[in-house]
Amino acid sequence: PMRRLMRRETDMLFGYVMREDRSVLELIDSDYAFLNDKLARHYDVPGIIGEEMRLVRLPADSPRGGVLTQGTVLAVTSNPTRTSPVKRGMFVLENILGTPTPPPPPDVPELEEVKKEFGGREPKLAEMLALHRADKLCNSCHSRMDPLGLAFENFNALGGWRDTDAQLPIDPSGRLITGENFASVRELKRILTHERRADYYRCLAEKTLTYALGRGLEYYDIHTVDQIVDRLTREDGRMSALLMGVIESVPFQK
Repeated sequence: PMRRLMRRETDMLFGYVMREDRSVLELIDSDYAFLNDKLARHYDVPGIIGEEMRLVRLPADSPRGGVLTQGTVLAVTSNPTRTSPVKRGMFVLENILGTPTPPPPPDVPELEEVKKEFGGREPKLAEMLALHRADKLCNSCHSRMDPLGLAFENFNALGGWRDTDAQLPIDPSGRLITGENFASVRELKRILTHERRADYYRCLAEKTLTYALGRGLEYYDIHTVDQIVDRLTREDGRMSALLMGVIESVPFQK
């Protein structure tokens, strides 16, 4: 089934970056993907024949490449019946930029409840979120999450491509809280791998170290994280810089 193909795609990308000692930036943005004919059809990637999963060069204008536009991440950050820009934005904040927002206050109404404000017409998800952001209490977190999540609105809840929501054109453009503007998901991925590269390296170093140590990080681990980030920066983000940085670190060795 499609679910297994998507899972395999994610596993193969990670395995390839690790075994070939490629840059960890390719986990966010790459000009290739691992596909077979069925998955390529689902993703609208032309010219792929055969059921064997393999490395495929993507067309120059493809929005695919990297885990953020894979079916696994897009499905797991959706609700059962629709996409969730909030979950998708939160995923990027938590797992790429390392700046998660606090949990929402207890009595937040369901997003669907604002539908009645649109006089009977079916609103786009982006419009409902804009209304939700107008509430001062909600704005501080949603102004960080929503632009990131709405960049992925062209991908439906199963990762397929679409141009409209509620029969209205989707606008994936936005602005990060740090000021960078983007017009598409491709531009957002470029910002994450260039302007925000240091944030991504730090987030990855912290998560890998946490996993390797089997405990949460403490204030005295900051020096170790700094060293791993420096090594990633010096070695162009190579996977070996991350893994050896963790393995050779004092907390891991002791």
